[in-house]
Amino acid sequence: MPNCTTVTEFLLLGFSDTRELQILHFVIFLTAYLAALVGNLLVITVVTTDHHLHSPMYYFLANLSILDLGSISVIVPKSMANSLLNTRTISYAGCVSQVFYLFLFCTAGFALLTIMAYDRYIAICKPLHYEIIINRRACIQMAASAWVVGAINSALHTENTFSLPFCHSNIINQFFCEIPQLLKLQIFTAVWRIPSEQGRQKAFSTCIPHLIVVSLFLSTAGITYFKPISDSPSPLDLLAAVLYCVVPPLMNPVIYSMRNKQIQAALKQLLHRLILSKTNLPIFVS
Repeated sequence: MPNCTTVTEFLLLGFSDTRELQILHFVIFLTAYLAALVGNLLVITVVTTDHHLHSPMYYFLANLSILDLGSISVIVPKSMANSLLNTRTISYAGCVSQVFYLFLFCTAGFALLTIMAYDRYIAICKPLHYEIIINRRACIQMAASAWVVGAINSALHTENTFSLPFCHSNIINQFFCEIPQLLKLQIFTAVWRIPSEQGRQKAFSTCIPHLIVVSLFLSTAGITYFKPISDSPSPLDLLAAVLYCVVPPLMNPVIYSMRNKQIQAALKQLLHRLILSKTNLPIFVS
């Protein structure tokens, strides 16, 4: 087990060590942040004050603007402050807060976009039933469910990420606290700190199957859902769908289980029992 010290702060990735470029980064981020702030606040203000916009579509749009304000406010101000003060540090608590709130706003945003798509579907395909299906109560429930799902998902990811010790390094190769970069500090740095070659190989053999499954699932799902929809299915669409739906369930037992010596031994014993039961021979367990 590698020596792990208590981490009290992390070092974020800086855009430049040159003072002039740091000021430029600050100005660019400040401009983008103010533009996002003004734009989203205008949407929220107009929707809430104009009674003509008190409809489900604009209600969801106002919620989306709140989420957008939250997600950009979690990351950008800290990055601007670091550039202005010529520092790269973020406290442990600050990093936890960034991960939690960023996941909260992003997950809730994805959920809300799905709800907005459903709202448009009902408006287009079932216009006569729109006011019955998408009523005030349904709008509040759907918007609240997006926030609740975001909070639960964020809490689970944050707790799982920071429950593991951070070993050897506190350098995050990103300008904000990002879960993949944090996991790299927990897993890969710890692996390289293992003194023996055999220990490192064993650790990698434990990590790699999971990384293969996750990479395969995310890459094929990304191709499936982010590729523009065409009128006629292409061979790539078919291949991606097969890889996404068929290959992970097919390969998960092989990757996770069949490489495990204990499962192999249990499987051999089970097959041995089945063969002996077919031949009605007595079973001897060593």
